[in-house]
Amino acid sequence: MPINEDNRGALPAVPVELVSARPARIVVADDDRIARQMLVSMLQKAGFVVDAVDDGQEAIELIGRGGVDLALLDIVMPRLSGLEACRLLKSMTSEAFLPVVLVTAKTDTASRVEGLKIGADDYVCKPFEEEELLARVGAMLRIKRLHDHVAAQRAYLEQLSIHDEMTGLYNYRYLFTRLNEEFKRAERYHEPFACVLVDIDRLKALNDVGGRALGDAVIRRVSEGIRRSVREVDVVARYGGEEFLVVLPSTHFAGSLTVAERIWREAAGNPVEYGGSARPFSVSIGVALYPSRDVRTKDALIRAAESALHQAKREGGNRICVFQQHGQIYTPAGSAEPGAPLLSGKRRRPSDPTFVAAPEEPREPPSRRSGEFQPFPLRKPL
Repeated sequence: MPINEDNRGALPAVPVELVSARPARIVVADDDRIARQMLVSMLQKAGFVVDAVDDGQEAIELIGRGGVDLALLDIVMPRLSGLEACRLLKSMTSEAFLPVVLVTAKTDTASRVEGLKIGADDYVCKPFEEEELLARVGAMLRIKRLHDHVAAQRAYLEQLSIHDEMTGLYNYRYLFTRLNEEFKRAERYHEPFACVLVDIDRLKALNDVGGRALGDAVIRRVSEGIRRSVREVDVVARYGGEEFLVVLPSTHFAGSLTVAERIWREAAGNPVEYGGSARPFSVSIGVALYPSRDVRTKDALIRAAESALHQAKREGGNRICVFQQHGQIYTPAGSAEPGAPLLSGKRRRPSDPTFVAAPEEPREPPSRRSGEFQPFPLRKPL
């Protein structure tokens, strides 16, 4: 199973500033060379970056590459007129705002009206009045900056509404939306499904030693390790203060145990620097699987994962427990010291609700075919 090391789930980007640090970039399209040069000269003198072309088709191609803040289009041009170019630009930039200013003759009222009807934002008349031209261009650019700022704030708030601010993982509310979707998908297509519940051991003791700063650093370190341990289709969310829930679509027993052990080793092998020394920490992990005899619903799956996690904590923490049928727990026992290898153990009867064993090399788990169990790969590709 490939390790996912992208920035998925990273903290939302900080909104852009209201005033852009770079000079505005303007595209001027006019087939009249003298008028085009006059426009370019006026705009460059005012501090704008100007790209000049002589027809609407070139303007469309240039603007399509991005980075343009305003288009200044003559209405009458070869190949593609200013009105046609305006119509295309407004359809191309429906999600963003690109001001389009038309250049017309003073007597061409009909074209100005038509241009405003199809989406042009303003117009200037030939011959040009420099002060009026710069005032209209400046007004359009202010509107664009405000629009961009509002759009960035909206995107930022949308990201915050589904992400945990400290870790950048999905939050509790979004988690249950996705969990419900993935569970219904598993039911519909009769696919395996697993949940991994991760809890940081003795986080309060770490807070007592180094304050909230150390505890927060450990939480972030665990979240980074979990992200490195899962696929892109897996869902990772902050479940509580020091708990994380990983939703694993199309994952059987061996695949879920592989992910859990990878998360366990990421935590054990990445201590946090504090006070000039490395501060080790560990995690306990509970795993639950669907379908199984005791897990038929989404709520039962979560309860099973919580039950397995509680068993891991009762066993002393720093270990993995997998909930199985009849309440049995499979536990690759963790060592007493974070970072040390897993220890071998023994097997117990269901009456002593756990059996303890060293992790083995992953084996191909069963799949369903006509009610029988047949071998297939650990994690079914989507």
